[in-house]
Amino acid sequence: MAGHSHWAGIKHKKGRADKERSKIFSKLSREITVAAKLGDKDPDVNPRLRTAIQAAKQANMPKDNIYRAINKSETAGNQNYVNLRYEGFGPFNVALIIETLTDNKNRSASTIRTVLQKNGGRLGESGSSSYLFYNCGVIQIDKKIFSDEKVFEIATDYGAKDCFNYNDYHEVICEKEDFYKLKNKFEKKIDNLKYSGMEWRPFIYLDLDKEQSLKTADMLQTLEELDDVQNIYTNANLKNLNK
Repeated sequence: MAGHSHWAGIKHKKGRADKERSKIFSKLSREITVAAKLGDKDPDVNPRLRTAIQAAKQANMPKDNIYRAINKSETAGNQNYVNLRYEGFGPFNVALIIETLTDNKNRSASTIRTVLQKNGGRLGESGSSSYLFYNCGVIQIDKKIFSDEKVFEIATDYGAKDCFNYNDYHEVICEKEDFYKLKNKFEKKIDNLKYSGMEWRPFIYLDLDKEQSLKTADMLQTLEELDDVQNIYTNANLKNLNK
């Protein structure tokens, strides 16, 4: 799918079982807890926490779960999580960037390496695949809220890099340094963004056929099921997953 490198944006084509919802909520809760622990518990003055809460709401996570995750930051004690990025390649030389939130980097590296190796891939050194991507801010706005002209006006006024129109939403791309500034400008004008986050977008997509896409998607699904993995980005253009 050209224009989408984030596995979360395409995984629905493989189908999601209800039993996996708890795992999704667990990862979202962990990010909320860490964001609240590292900064203010007020999302209005803590951009990372605000973004984490918005992601939870987009996943239909109950408000009670969100409040519990914020409050857990006060009782987390010495349990310290760190954000680590792993780079590597999957089958068919598909490039990967895997973001984790973990309290044990050795465990994370070992489990990710095992999954990649079992699928004909490999874990690489820092920089081995990231040069194939650019790190950017992504903001998506429902087309029912803003016209093309209005989105373009706000985006260009506050330093956006690109604007794209899809069937039901606008997508604004900006430099990572401008993400929170631009996001804040949109939030002052509308109540809810369709999506916002920092992503790794590939410069060039690698087209895969149906068989290759299915094998790659299975590997991505296995990676996502790892507790430490938060986000996965790939340059694979997966096709025909729903056929």
